[in-house]
Amino acid sequence: MKTSDELLDIVNKYIDNLSYDRKPQSLYEPIKYVLSLGGKRIRPVLMLMAYDMYKCNIEQVLPCACAIETYHNFTLLHDDLMDNADMRRGKETVHKKWDANTAVLSGDTMLVAAFLRMAECDARHMPDVIKLFTETALEIDEGQQYDIEFESRDDVSEEEYIEMIRLKTSVLLACAMKIGAILADAPAEDQYNLYMFGERLGLSFQLQDDYLDVYGDPKVFGKNIGGDITENKKTFMLINAMKKAEGKDKEELQKWCSFTAEQVMAGACDRNGKVDAVRDIYTKLSIDRLAKQRMDEYYREALGYLDAVSVPAEKKAVLRDFAAKMMKREK
Repeated sequence: MKTSDELLDIVNKYIDNLSYDRKPQSLYEPIKYVLSLGGKRIRPVLMLMAYDMYKCNIEQVLPCACAIETYHNFTLLHDDLMDNADMRRGKETVHKKWDANTAVLSGDTMLVAAFLRMAECDARHMPDVIKLFTETALEIDEGQQYDIEFESRDDVSEEEYIEMIRLKTSVLLACAMKIGAILADAPAEDQYNLYMFGERLGLSFQLQDDYLDVYGDPKVFGKNIGGDITENKKTFMLINAMKKAEGKDKEELQKWCSFTAEQVMAGACDRNGKVDAVRDIYTKLSIDRLAKQRMDEYYREALGYLDAVSVPAEKKAVLRDFAAKMMKREK
């Protein structure tokens, strides 16, 4: 069994050595640029971990792992364009470095390239792999659309939010796990349990991201906190605060949420003042504890599905450790 660091190194070397010999180069240069920005490579590493529990020749499935990462970065490229974001991983986004038309076309090409790479799997497994990958891509688009629609709604429920993040974030982790298991000829029950492990872990991971955006240390989190509060994002935190707040707390929360991100940027509202005030309300209402509780629930569910996978415990240790590292927990 390879360690997560060894698998990450293998994935990075494979991506770095990809050749782009098609033309025009102006179409493919942004794709090379996006994939060169690095990142945690969580999804391809998870896929290889699932495969490595059953078979050791991971070189055979590296194109599929790369397909998962290519697809993930395609979604980020288009997300940045829709959000008009300037930076990604400390570098200019594609539409800023080039232009919007290039971002659309190169992003579309990344999507096609992801499916081409996934289709490099062996013919015996291709129908199941492509069906799952296609279904996952549709679900992610559905999740993104829900996220957009939530921006203009004030009645988003916790259940709706959880379903949105399941579609937008969790299903790709789940897909990566299951594809690894499919390609390794894992039993159908193991494929299901690994899929559910990825889905539950993804939910816990996204809720942790919501939490850290409010309570995290910027030096550890890797970016300024309070972005979700600034933008009035319908997160688990805000949805539950709106539901629980009463009286002056409700009025205060509604007052701060009446300031849009554009107004904050224009100076109509002090950003730090808004972030601090909303965080204080969350803490007063114990939203921080509620978020941690829900994170723990999903994390425990994930480990339960992993426990049910029918391979020896030592073969699951790397995956268990990786999950703990993702969630900043003890093993």
